[in-house]
Formats: sequence, structure tokens, C-alpha cells
Amino acid sequence: MPESGKTLILTGASRGIGHATVKRFGAAGWRIITVSRHPFSEDCPWEHGEDDHVQLDLSRQESIQEGIATLKSKLHDGKLHALINNAGISPKADGGGRLNTLNTHPDDWYTVFNVNLFSPVWLARGLFDELKAAQGAVVNVTSIAGSRVHPFAGSAYSTSKAALAALTREMAADFGPHGVRVNAIAPGEIDTSILSPGTEKLVDEDIPMHRLGRPEEVASTIYFLCSPQASYVTGAEVHVNGGQHV
Repeated sequence: MPESGKTLILTGASRGIGHATVKRFGAAGWRIITVSRHPFSEDCPWEHGEDDHVQLDLSRQESIQEGIATLKSKLHDGKLHALINNAGISPKADGGGRLNTLNTHPDDWYTVFNVNLFSPVWLARGLFDELKAAQGAVVNVTSIAGSRVHPFAGSAYSTSKAALAALTREMAADFGPHGVRVNAIAPGEIDTSILSPGTEKLVDEDIPMHRLGRPEEVASTIYFLCSPQASYVTGAEVHVNGGQHV
């Protein structure tokens, strides 16, 4: 059923899961405000995309604080029905290799944690009044790499996602008394443009369903967590990985 009048702020919207999420919420009539460190792309298909896009460097707290004021100005009724923290980075070694605890540069550790862990809490805190006014929902996108050593995801990425899962529980406890729900989804191997070579073997050996997930399957889970059907769900981390975690 169309839900016109509801507003979503989404980070990391330009491809993959974020792109599918834009289409899912857009189909339901939501207004979508996107956040990215890149300018709006003319190739993006959603209506009013350029007007509702905020260019923001999530690796810098100062930039986030400035961007929050811009985001607030776009919420004309002072209400935010959903905040989806989807943006994430995972630097690679030369040649695309995995960066581990022995060879990840300190600067990369700080940048990854700023984007993957700290920006979600700064955004949610900065937009708390608007989320409260709408009795809204926050969804943090974690990863299967946050609960196991992954053959492709680097150490900084994996530990930041594990911390984001813990942060989700903390936020749920703090935001819940104000009527704001906070949950996470943990995708596994999803069929996007950033899959690493060798994923096919992982699918055959580690995933009981023996296939990649589709971005729209993840987007549908995010949509459910932001819908009235999930009105008593908070502090959860939903696995979307075809059974890879079992």
C-alpha cells in the first residue's frame, strides 16, 4: 500500500543494496533523501533525486555535523520516518588483496571506522528529534563479516561491522523509550558489482541455498524493518545470507 508522506534518509544509495532500497521505498511512495560523498549522478533513475541529494563526507565528523543541518532543512515537516545507514567502505591491498591486522595502515583503520561505525551514530543523534517526532526507525547495515573471519573482507571492515552490531543494540536501548526502533541487517554474499573473485566457490561450499542473494531481497528486509509490521522489533540483527551463518 502506498505510503506517501513518509521520508527516508539513505546513505550509500548509488549502487547495489542502496540502489535497490531506493527503488523499494520509492515504489511504496516514500520520499527519499540520499547521502553520498559523490555528487548526484545523472544516471540515477529516481524522481527528484538531484534535489533530494546531499553530498557529504562521512569519514569526517565535522562534515557530518554540517550535513545534518542541511538534512534537517529538507525535512519540511520536521519528521524523519526512517534512517538507513548503508554506506560502508572496505579498502583493499594492491591487486585487490585482503588487508588484515598486520598490513592495514592506521589511516585506513580510522577512515573505515569513521564511515562504517561512527557516522551512523552521529547521523542518528543529529536527527533524533526528527526520528522521535515521526516515531521512526533506524536500520544499520552490518555484514556476515562482522561475526566470522571472511576470506575477502578486510580486518578493519569486519571489526567495524561487528562494532556496528553492538552499537545497534545500544541505540535500541537508548532510542526505544522515545518510540524509535533501531535494528540491523547483516547481508552475506549479495550479487552486486563489488563481489570479489572467488565468490563462486564460497557460494558452493558455504551457502546452503547455493546461490547469491539479490539486492532487492535485502531491500525488502530493510523495508519490513521500517514498516508497521515490524512495530515490536528493535535491537535485532537480521541475517540475509541464504544460511551462510549456520
